[in-house]
Amino acid sequence: MSQLFEPLTLAHGPALKNRLVLAPLTNLQSHADGTLSDEEFTWLTLRAKGGFALTMTCAAHVQRIGQGFPGQLGVFGDQHLAGLTRLAAKIREYGSVAVAQLHHAGMRSPKELIGEAPVCPSDNAEFGARALTLAEVEQLRDDFIAAAVRCERAGFQGVELHGAHGYILAQFLSPEVNQRTDRYGGSLENRARVVHEIIDGVRARTGPDFSLGLRLSPERFGLKLAEIRQVAGEILAQGKIDYLDMSLWDYAKEPMEEAFQGRSLMSYFTELPRGKVRLGCAGKVMTPDDARACLERGMDYVLLGRAAILHHDWPQKLAADPAFTPVKIPVSGDYLLAEGLSPAFVKYMQGWKGFVEEPATEPA
Repeated sequence: MSQLFEPLTLAHGPALKNRLVLAPLTNLQSHADGTLSDEEFTWLTLRAKGGFALTMTCAAHVQRIGQGFPGQLGVFGDQHLAGLTRLAAKIREYGSVAVAQLHHAGMRSPKELIGEAPVCPSDNAEFGARALTLAEVEQLRDDFIAAAVRCERAGFQGVELHGAHGYILAQFLSPEVNQRTDRYGGSLENRARVVHEIIDGVRARTGPDFSLGLRLSPERFGLKLAEIRQVAGEILAQGKIDYLDMSLWDYAKEPMEEAFQGRSLMSYFTELPRGKVRLGCAGKVMTPDDARACLERGMDYVLLGRAAILHHDWPQKLAADPAFTPVKIPVSGDYLLAEGLSPAFVKYMQGWKGFVEEPATEPA
């Protein structure tokens, strides 16, 4: 247990008091215009109070047309500043590092939600998405950077770029999705260019105590493990970010691609030289044994998602009791309400198979 509660320094910004991080989690709780709701405020600050060393927001969209979900937190305008400032202050008050995750859904933005065709690196018939012009790619880059500046202004101590799960930065990285022929398409160097430019821009326009992270996923959505490993290796070697967050779906799984099977997916990233950059992972980290296993296999920290939904104070519970055993799923909706989820969030979790108990049916 002791390793999980060792502090972790970052090259920029405050150290983490332990190795347990709240994963960025979609929760559908904020207002339609992207402003923070009391429900989302409660959900996040309760996790900060519960002992997580770093509390990360849900994916927060950097452009109006980048919205991926109803009730998604926005960071694309100064109208969001008041709520963001309130949230960051309370997270910091509880001794947790306040981080906003910056996101754009790209072709995965529902047309009915954004009111127009979604955008993508290239035209995409499956999603009815249109290709971004070169000027729009540059604007996208600049809006990610501007959102980071806005978050720093609101009192957040860092941001994470969402480059995973088939959203817009991952769409640029995908050789299947990205069919551009300009400097943002073609070679892996070109497809990764926008990510590097955003990293450089955030570093240039934020202070020396502002941390910067990146989330990548190495599979699905047209991504290739060898390519994502190469991108990760380059970014680790450059040392411009403070932490790399690998979303693995399951920390213990083997790769999907047959050529890479025979060892864990995680191992392809833990073996990379990382310098001062910290490496973490998410994916079915539910129990203390899972968290310990991640560190034993070479990770610097772990991100808890569903485990943190089930226990707002997971870190405090483990610190108080080395034999802490998390609650088994499914749990009742009332249990989740007591853990700080709103009815809208509970309803969303009912879509996760086996997570929430089926409501009792009325007798005939």
